[in-house]
Amino acid sequence: MSPVTIIVVIAAYFAAMLVVSRISRRGGGDFFGARKKSPWWVVAIAMIGACMSGVTFVSVPGMVAKSGMGYMQMCLGFMAGYAVIAFVLMPLYYRLQVVSIYQYLERRFGLGAYKTGAWFFFISKMLGASVRLFLVCLSLQLLVFGPLGLPFWLNVLVNVAIVLAYTYRGGVRSVIGTDVLKTVCMVAAVVLTIVFIARDLGLTAASLPAAIRDSGMSRILWLGDVNHPQYFWKQFLGGLFTVIAMTGLDQDMMQRALSCRDQRDAQKNLMVSTVLQTVVIFLFLCLGVLLYLYAGEVGIPQTGDEIFPAVATSGSLPGIVGVLFVLGLVSAAYGAGGSALTSLTTSFTVDILGTAGRSDAQVSSIRKKVHVGMAVAMAVTIVVFNALNSTSAIDAVYKLASYTYGPLLGMFAFGILTRAQVRDRWVPLVSVLAPAICLVLQLNSERWFGGYKFSYEILLLNAALTFLGLCCLIKPASNSPKQ
Repeated sequence: MSPVTIIVVIAAYFAAMLVVSRISRRGGGDFFGARKKSPWWVVAIAMIGACMSGVTFVSVPGMVAKSGMGYMQMCLGFMAGYAVIAFVLMPLYYRLQVVSIYQYLERRFGLGAYKTGAWFFFISKMLGASVRLFLVCLSLQLLVFGPLGLPFWLNVLVNVAIVLAYTYRGGVRSVIGTDVLKTVCMVAAVVLTIVFIARDLGLTAASLPAAIRDSGMSRILWLGDVNHPQYFWKQFLGGLFTVIAMTGLDQDMMQRALSCRDQRDAQKNLMVSTVLQTVVIFLFLCLGVLLYLYAGEVGIPQTGDEIFPAVATSGSLPGIVGVLFVLGLVSAAYGAGGSALTSLTTSFTVDILGTAGRSDAQVSSIRKKVHVGMAVAMAVTIVVFNALNSTSAIDAVYKLASYTYGPLLGMFAFGILTRAQVRDRWVPLVSVLAPAICLVLQLNSERWFGGYKFSYEILLLNAALTFLGLCCLIKPASNSPKQ
């Protein structure tokens, strides 16, 4: 697949994004909340794409050789987590009528907890979004910028500029509109790629399920060895608490749900979306099996994150497969990057800088400067990550989440499950100590705990340590709790 073809595909998708973004802005709507006019079913479709980035598009198919379809165990946890978000967190957010979900922490505890939550989100989202966009930049470096003799930093600059261009004015409305476009492109790319690969392998609709089942890569459940990182309850609980943290306590994801008309619409959006997401992830895993079967047939040696781009652009399949791969990849990247940039701008403007006492014109001016600043910070982070990366991108995202979202999960759990007040000024210290202790335990767990190896459930331990730390900060009972 030639670099020129890839550039044409990217340019066409960028043009489509700008059109959708412009249409989405019609009828008015504020940058931060879209005036709570978004239809719930549109948001549900948008959230399918919102939860799936370039990491999902490349890493999920690539992981089946190592862990089969064990990722579905996490998906079951995701579904349970969405129920908690819909029926525990969503009523809280709508009752408080917040713009940023971290405003809850200020009302419940005080300024220290509020700023701590905002900064942990900022670090979490900046790192997570950079990992996701990095993977896309890496693929485009191999397919376009490298063959043209262009450096990686220019690759990053171009991609971040594209993300900035379509979110600069539209905010949440533009993000939701382009997320719908992203969902359609990603699902179409996966389904059509499955069809073309199956056809080349001589598989029919009737024989395809058997080929996947007999591949040796279709195992879903790991119920035996508790020390195995794929053990069911590790994966299920990891999925449950990861989605509560990375979706329910994430300004990026909740900003979409909070744009729905009311709480009931937001709940319908979440529950429908999680079912659809599970189906789409299963399709990604089926695609992964077919990619490895096909690579074995034609002698393609790449594995892991490299298997999908290697097969799609090898020239042994119809050219449309390469186009579909690029289309799915860039739609995933720009959608995830745009939503992250919007939520980072929202949180930094509202939570860290503050909007109280400022006019609408002042807030708008500050927001635009912050938006550009967030784009620059993301570009720098991607370049740094390129120098340090040595692991699967999907694994990197969840490992980062385990450490940065754990304190958020602990603080929200303490606030919802108890009525106690804490010494607010010490909350930042507890929130730093908890992940530090988790890191020490994870590095030494096999030696200290008889071979036990932590997986994504380290997030739950991180949250529990934060919760216990807050218990140590409880004020005397005479201090009545905030409402």
